[in-house]
Amino acid sequence: MTTSTEAPGARAPARTAPQPPPDRPRRLRGYRKDDVLSLVGSGFASLALTYLLAEQILPVFGLFGFLVFWYLMFLVVYATVVGLGSARTVVVDRLVAAVIHGGALVVGGALVSTVFYTFFRGWSGLTHLNMYVASMSGVDPQARLSSGGVGHAILGTAIELAIAVTVSLPMGVGTAVFMSEVGGWFARVVRTVIEAMTALPDILAGLFVYIALIIFFHFPKSGLPAGLAISVTMLPVIARASDVVLRVVPGGLREAGLALGASQWQVIWRVVLPTVRPGLATALILGVARGVGETAPVLLTSGASTYFNGNPLEGTMNSLPLFVFSAVRSGQPLFVQRGFAAASILLALVLVLFAVTRWLARPKVGNR
Repeated sequence: MTTSTEAPGARAPARTAPQPPPDRPRRLRGYRKDDVLSLVGSGFASLALTYLLAEQILPVFGLFGFLVFWYLMFLVVYATVVGLGSARTVVVDRLVAAVIHGGALVVGGALVSTVFYTFFRGWSGLTHLNMYVASMSGVDPQARLSSGGVGHAILGTAIELAIAVTVSLPMGVGTAVFMSEVGGWFARVVRTVIEAMTALPDILAGLFVYIALIIFFHFPKSGLPAGLAISVTMLPVIARASDVVLRVVPGGLREAGLALGASQWQVIWRVVLPTVRPGLATALILGVARGVGETAPVLLTSGASTYFNGNPLEGTMNSLPLFVFSAVRSGQPLFVQRGFAAASILLALVLVLFAVTRWLARPKVGNR
């Protein structure tokens, strides 16, 4: 015999109908199959329309105009195709992504084409060992590539760049520390001057060192004035980039060091600078990238030579940018090939310097 627990006259609970799942907004990140098909289809459709309009109906565009018109037509077609089945937010997202990726492809393509063309033109000279270890002393510029080389320019570039880094790195980091850690009205003045020097034309740096050191103090044209001129162009870049990374350091680190009884300069030396060491390495890389390819300051302050010179205090000293400038503008085919080989070596040298700098500045994590 079973007994009911429900009170007499109680009503059974009504069953509610199942509710539909709530609408969830579509995730914009990631691409589905229809997105890929829309992208590819828009590319081919815009190419066909561009060929029809720019080549058949209005044949007034060159190759560059054809590519620009194709890209603009692609944006229009792609926005139309995506808008047929998606909301306005998705259309805007896909259109902005296409613009950003297009800009990245343009920049990357320009970089890759420049590097590829430089190495392609200079490959015939890069296959000879003498190109790296020999000089052009007593060698005719139109001589075979198996004789002579740019070893003297490589040595000059290394010496001048070492002088420039020795001068600009401590001054740039010290200036950044003064601007970010000391502050005050004079720090604001220094920051304004540094920002103005960032846009300083390179030839003005060369003229400054030429007038101050060579004309006024009668110092001969050599590697030292060239290194100082390069340091003038590197200094504002290193100082500005170092100031940016120092501002990123959390204030709690500084406060913790001061709370432990350390002085301000001890906190800067033992806490702040080690924390931003990778950022300072990046600042150095940016400065080296600015100074390693300078031609105008070197042309005014070091002169050109065809022989080895390891003394930066006397005698003219050649460098890779100056050698490239002289070779390419000569118009002599073999000498132009030597210039492209020197430009390829310069690119490789910059890559090696960047890799070594990043390796030295890597964070050292040890076992505790």
